[in-house]
Amino acid sequence: MDEPASMSARWRRLVVPGAMTLAMLLVTIGLGTWQVNRLHWKRAMLDRIESAEHSPPAPLPDRPLPFMKIAVSGRFDPDTMALYGAEVRETPTGPLMGAHLIVPLRRDDSMTVLVDRGWVPLNRTRPLDQPTGPTTIEGFVHPGATASWFSATDDLPGRHFYTLDPARIGVALGVQPVAPYVLVALGYPTNGQWPAPAQTLPRPPNNHLVYAITWYGLAMTLLIVFVIWARKEPQP
Repeated sequence: MDEPASMSARWRRLVVPGAMTLAMLLVTIGLGTWQVNRLHWKRAMLDRIESAEHSPPAPLPDRPLPFMKIAVSGRFDPDTMALYGAEVRETPTGPLMGAHLIVPLRRDDSMTVLVDRGWVPLNRTRPLDQPTGPTTIEGFVHPGATASWFSATDDLPGRHFYTLDPARIGVALGVQPVAPYVLVALGYPTNGQWPAPAQTLPRPPNNHLVYAITWYGLAMTLLIVFVIWARKEPQP
């Protein structure tokens, strides 16, 4: 076989594997770049949370940012409550299954805000601490969510929800309109009573740098393997 024919056969041998390698490179590099963008987004969020943690609560703005620490005044509706999630916690009597207590805070001049007052055991022997009259709640803004294919099914008759969807919870409670977020109360239990509110702002995990390195590493490995294979002489 002459040299031009040999080169032509060599290039034909590389076309399909090369196209597949290029497609996989675009996917892995794209996923790595997406993780880098997510890394910057998550760092900005964590910086905002850190700043809010050490700042006094601000008056409620028209459009509060996620995890912003704010203070909201109104009156609780103790006869209209819901539960959110499922979580086991250690208590003085041992581990107990519980959930977060969601109570509407009715404001005089604006829409109702759903407040996550904290964790309560599902089976309680003590009454809940229920504020009466005007009250001011300090907490952080938790953005609402929507159910996915993998979300647990909400128990509408029992008012127990597994997706923190303010609009859906508000409809089930007969409270409209409600703010498109939930205010997670910050504080400490009153005289050992339930609920047990959050004591700090959350710190979402930030593993995006590891994911980005993994995807870029896969892209580099894929390219090296293809180059090594392409340089090998085909078997006769």
